[in-house]
Amino acid sequence: MNMDALVEKYYGFGGIMQKIEAGLNLAGEDVSSATVDDLAPIDEFHTRGRESTLEVAELASLKASDLVLDVGCGLGGTARYLAERYKCNVAGIDLTEEYISVGKELTERIGLSDRVELSHGSALELPYEDKSFDVVWTEHVQMHIADKNRFYAEIARVLKRGGRLLFHDIFRGHGGPPLYPTPWAEDESISTLATETEARSIIERVGLEIDQWLEKVQESIEFCKMKVAQIESDGPPPIGTHLLMGDNAKDKLQNYLRNLREDRVSVALGMAHKK
Repeated sequence: MNMDALVEKYYGFGGIMQKIEAGLNLAGEDVSSATVDDLAPIDEFHTRGRESTLEVAELASLKASDLVLDVGCGLGGTARYLAERYKCNVAGIDLTEEYISVGKELTERIGLSDRVELSHGSALELPYEDKSFDVVWTEHVQMHIADKNRFYAEIARVLKRGGRLLFHDIFRGHGGPPLYPTPWAEDESISTLATETEARSIIERVGLEIDQWLEKVQESIEFCKMKVAQIESDGPPPIGTHLLMGDNAKDKLQNYLRNLREDRVSVALGMAHKK
C-alpha cells in the first residue's frame, strides 16, 4: 500500500459524520443548526485549533477579494472560518475522501457553499491553473508528504506573483526519532518529518521568500498538557479532535507532548511570498 493509501486509511476510517452528530447532540447542539464556532473543536484538526488559526490569519491580512486555497483542508473547518470571518472565497483540497464528503455536507448545512468549495485530490497534483490564488494555506500536512520539493513547488505554481503562503507545521527535532502513536500517525509509515532547516531551504528553493517564521513549541506543549489533563480529570469532551484520533487519542496526545518536550519534534508557523 502506497503512502497516499495509508494516509487515507488512517484518517478516513468511516462514520465521521455520525461521530460529529452524536458529539453535538451530547453537547446540546444539533448539526442542522450548528455554526462554524460549534464545529471548531473537531473540524480544526491541528495543534491549538482555533487559536493557531487566528494567529496564522493575522499574518495573512486577508481581504474579501482574496482567493484562498487550503491544501490539506481536512473537514474544511479552517476554510469555513476564513470564508465567514473574512468574506473571502476559499477552495480546499484533501487526500481523504471521507473528510471531503463530510466537509461538503457541513459547509452546506452552515450555508457557506457559495464561498467554500472542497475537492478530493492530492497536494502533489493540485487541479488548479498557474497563478490562481492570492493565498495558499496549509496546516499539519507536509509531514505526510515525502516529496517536499514537489509539495512546495506546487504551492508556488498556483500562487500569483506576490501571493502568500501561510503555514503551520510539525517538524523533526534534534532529540531523536519521534515516539508513536501521535495525533498524525500510528507509526512512522505515514510520518515523513523534515527539520525546520530543511523545510526553509526547500521553500526558498521553489521561489518563495520567507517573511516570518515563528516558533510555537512552548504554546504547543501547554496545549497538549491541557488536553491530556482534561481527559484525565473529566474524560474526553462530547465534541473534539479525539473523535478523529480513535480510542488511543490520550496516548497520542501524551506522546506528542513528550516529543515536544524532548525536542523530537518542533512546531512553527509563518508566512512566505512568491517572488
